[in-house]
Amino acid sequence: MTANQTNIHFESRGIEFVVKTTEELSALQTSMQRHLEALQLWQHVDAVILSGNGTYQCAYKLKESAREQWAPAWDTTRLYSTMGIDGQKNTEDLEKEILVAMLMATIPFTFPSFDELVSAIRIRHYVVNAGFKAALNFDTEAAERPTDYWHYDEEEGFLLNKGQSIIDGLIKATQPPSAKEAYSFSCYRATEYVILLSIAQELKNVNPDLLKKLELRSERSAIRSGEFHEIFLKEYGTLDHPFPMKYYVPGDRVWFRNPDDRSSDISGYEGSWVIYLGHNLFTNFWKRDQPFSLEAKCVEVYHWRDGAFVGDDGELHMNEEIVESCVKQSLADPSKYQMIIDRMMCYRDPQGVYKDGGCIDASRESPRYVRPSTSDLNFSN
Repeated sequence: MTANQTNIHFESRGIEFVVKTTEELSALQTSMQRHLEALQLWQHVDAVILSGNGTYQCAYKLKESAREQWAPAWDTTRLYSTMGIDGQKNTEDLEKEILVAMLMATIPFTFPSFDELVSAIRIRHYVVNAGFKAALNFDTEAAERPTDYWHYDEEEGFLLNKGQSIIDGLIKATQPPSAKEAYSFSCYRATEYVILLSIAQELKNVNPDLLKKLELRSERSAIRSGEFHEIFLKEYGTLDHPFPMKYYVPGDRVWFRNPDDRSSDISGYEGSWVIYLGHNLFTNFWKRDQPFSLEAKCVEVYHWRDGAFVGDDGELHMNEEIVESCVKQSLADPSKYQMIIDRMMCYRDPQGVYKDGGCIDASRESPRYVRPSTSDLNFSN
């Protein structure tokens, strides 16, 4: 597969529902129209209904004219500018940014009900809010949590103290009053806590019984790494069928790959896990007041190669001060900046390959269903 996006044909698929009865279909259509009208988006959306095998498929997608005006080449990072909205300051504007991006998805977001869409959007609001507030210390070896909510078990990881609120515990672990009081995390674990907090907050709204089960499970063993991905997230997109390179929905979990063979051997620098916050901003857990733009993130990951050095122990380490200095120089040098963007703003190579690929991943991750009748979360183990 070429790393050049211009050779890939994209088509908006948007948001799709599958319902079983005409009554469900009618209720869904009414709810969607009202919701989109309230946001002044209805006139920009095409609705298509297909029936077969005893079900109705109802698809909503952004009209091509609106997509070309608001997000040419499916670039959602500039929606705040093209639509004249500010999701950082206005909740309804963030709702618009989320929904418009979803309505032009080239791989459809599927939901079993309108209620699940409402929850999915609300979870994204929570993720963005928690992403902006998260402040952590980067450490791939050590880790720490507030002891009034968590304790560590060698086998099971950080466990929730019995009877404690997982929501309060996650907030305290990730949203300290000041950066000096931040707890140590890897970037991967940080994204897990932000997403788990947001799912738990929505479970409190719509499915408190499942929230209780989550808390009981979190007292027994931590849900982390591969298990976290399987239980809580859906992954959309592959290297063979990628999303457009600048297509992001606020609340997405995203990976930026380090395409440099040498520096990617340093623990924690294989790539960077972040949350897309909307407004062309990605989380910076280590300096929460300085979120990255897409372009700045590409420049930072590029310069990891310059910060790599062999320590007295004979192992590779990273000098963050050198990286920061190189990033400043490149951002101030238009020709160097453009060279880096051209190099990095390409789809990543497959795992184990370090050739012509850049740092852009083909996939995005977002939470599963949470409503009592349709939830596909299972953490009973």
